[in-house]
Amino acid sequence: MAYATINPFTNEQIRIYPNSTDAEVDTALDQAHAAFLSWRGTSFAQRAQVMQKAADILRRDIEKYAEILTREMGKLISEAKAETELSAAIFEYYAKNAESLLQPQDLPVASRDEGRAKIVFQPLGILLAVEPWNFPYYQVARIIAPQLSAGNTVVLKHASNVPQSAAAMDQLMIEAGLPKGGFRNLYPTHDQVARIVADHRVRGVALTGSEGAGAKIAAAAGSALKKSTMELGGSDAFIVLEDADLEKTIKWAVFGRHWNAGQVCVSAKRLIVVDQVYDRFVQGYRDGVAKLKMGDPMDPATTLAPLSSQGAVDNLKKQVEGAIAGGAKAEEIPLPMPNTGAFFRPVILSDIAEDNPARREEFFGPVTLLFRAKNEEDAINIANDSPYGLGGSVFTKDEARGEAVAAKIETGMVYVNHPTMVKADLPFGGVLRSGYGRELIGLGIKEFVNAKLIDVVDIDAPF
Repeated sequence: MAYATINPFTNEQIRIYPNSTDAEVDTALDQAHAAFLSWRGTSFAQRAQVMQKAADILRRDIEKYAEILTREMGKLISEAKAETELSAAIFEYYAKNAESLLQPQDLPVASRDEGRAKIVFQPLGILLAVEPWNFPYYQVARIIAPQLSAGNTVVLKHASNVPQSAAAMDQLMIEAGLPKGGFRNLYPTHDQVARIVADHRVRGVALTGSEGAGAKIAAAAGSALKKSTMELGGSDAFIVLEDADLEKTIKWAVFGRHWNAGQVCVSAKRLIVVDQVYDRFVQGYRDGVAKLKMGDPMDPATTLAPLSSQGAVDNLKKQVEGAIAGGAKAEEIPLPMPNTGAFFRPVILSDIAEDNPARREEFFGPVTLLFRAKNEEDAINIANDSPYGLGGSVFTKDEARGEAVAAKIETGMVYVNHPTMVKADLPFGGVLRSGYGRELIGLGIKEFVNAKLIDVVDIDAPF
């Protein structure tokens, strides 16, 4: 597994990072365990100071951090700054809320003979975080901010194409004052990852990534009887009902499918439009996509970034070819494209039959799957005809109707009149092949703690 920074806009190989040695892995685990033994005894106030300092540093040095993202995986500089701020907001959220989220809970008991019962939340130990390249800071922040705040320690295995971003997060936590070993980035091989999961001091695994990676890591964690959370792929439905505000809905559709160059698990990948407004919506959507501008992601005028790598471009082309072979109609939006860089012109796929494999795939880039629905019920059926269950959205002027439709969508998150969003104070997670577990808010911080019962009972109480 080669860890290398290759600028997706220039195709320049900037730096190669060697794999961690076995000795480095052993040292990281030794230090993480030693750090846990002391860190778990620190006060919430002490932990909050570190989390707030991390947030402050990200905001202070936002230009530096954002530029790393753009140079390393091609993200628009405006989106890179937004991701850096979101990461800061997550650290700050737990600085302010971790203590209250993990307050002991007194339990009501039927009689005094049952004693004084309460649940306390205690950290487990070392956690392994396996994270993807599309949001190199945010994905890390949403696991380490809550888990460090809970008293755990974390070892990171980041994606192989964002080693600089991984190193930047490592240095961030050192500068923020986290004790040595509390958080450590490694560049491990697959075999070393398996060894980390198997180590008895590692108490859980959190992965965000592909189905394939999730299945392998979940199996390894399961065989070691360790808790895991899996945030995997998605193919979010974007349902447009006949009473939607079309002008605003079209703008959200263009944005929802193409932010981060469409490389988002919760991107609006499947546009499902009821028949009454289908033609008007499609024309407006086509016109909106045609206004996007490819170019240097460091240029504020650019609105469609390159994909993360040439390999990502090649894989997406194969998927589109497969969809066409299965009978789908493909329309490429003829945007001017730079001569260099991992760019992919937006494609709209329609007439996707029920037996077309593309109907149940995830397209990680600016490819839109377009569906005409007979009515609301048909739109819901199409939305649920997917192996994924991450996010989704419903557009209608009737908010009560939107909530009713949202309740019928089989996903972990549904938004009414907005594409699926990510915020520091909203939970994130899915069902079905999109994984299990939740990250952020109180749900996330309690994923890797021991909910321990302590019951103080009178010695003379009957059994």
